[in-house]
Amino acid sequence: MKPATQEKQVEPIAIPGIHGRFYDYFKKFYGERKGVKVLEVGAGHGAFTQKLWDDGYAVEACDLYPEIFYFKEIECRKADLAEKLPYPSDSFDAILAVEVMEHIHDHELFFKECHRLLKNGGRVMVSTPNILSLKSRVRFLFSGFFYSFKPLDHQNNDGLQHLASLTLDQYRSLGIRNGFGDMQVAVDKWQNSSRWLLFLQPFIWLYCHWKKIDYRVHNQRDMLLGRVLFLCFNN
Repeated sequence: MKPATQEKQVEPIAIPGIHGRFYDYFKKFYGERKGVKVLEVGAGHGAFTQKLWDDGYAVEACDLYPEIFYFKEIECRKADLAEKLPYPSDSFDAILAVEVMEHIHDHELFFKECHRLLKNGGRVMVSTPNILSLKSRVRFLFSGFFYSFKPLDHQNNDGLQHLASLTLDQYRSLGIRNGFGDMQVAVDKWQNSSRWLLFLQPFIWLYCHWKKIDYRVHNQRDMLLGRVLFLCFNN
């Protein structure tokens, strides 16, 4: 008699706590609109897709490796974010990418595709490590690598490495160039490791003033202390 096959576990592939906090952020926009059609890009095992499905959202999912998607209620399509996504235009009210932006090469194509797939008034919402935090800035000063980034394995092209460390200004520019309006910014939580470095804030202000750099672009309190950025682009 063959042994029973063990059921694959639908677990988050993300920093602990991110799924719950990002879901709360998502519900600020769509909490009372359970019929909205949502696409999760880079769905992993399907843990966040399952949250959406359990709460009544009309959700679809895609990933570079659909074979590791274990939530059986939803089909996960194969999708390479370096190529056109396999969906018709004007299909979704919201597109979500949880901990995906740092893994992809072509952000220009990603935003262009999101704009194509979203209905009028739709939103693309993403999370990504906050490289602007004080902790990240000190880490870069001493190591040359931002928070959540490390030297790349140049022989590895599995899509799982952290490749792209973009600033808020760069994300805002990507959105504008690809047809989106204003970008809204939040963070998952403040980190104590950055709080301890707040004594540096006046020096940052002085330096920006001296160099005539707009201090407000990258130095709001959430930017200096936040762990992970939550970004929302309005179509």
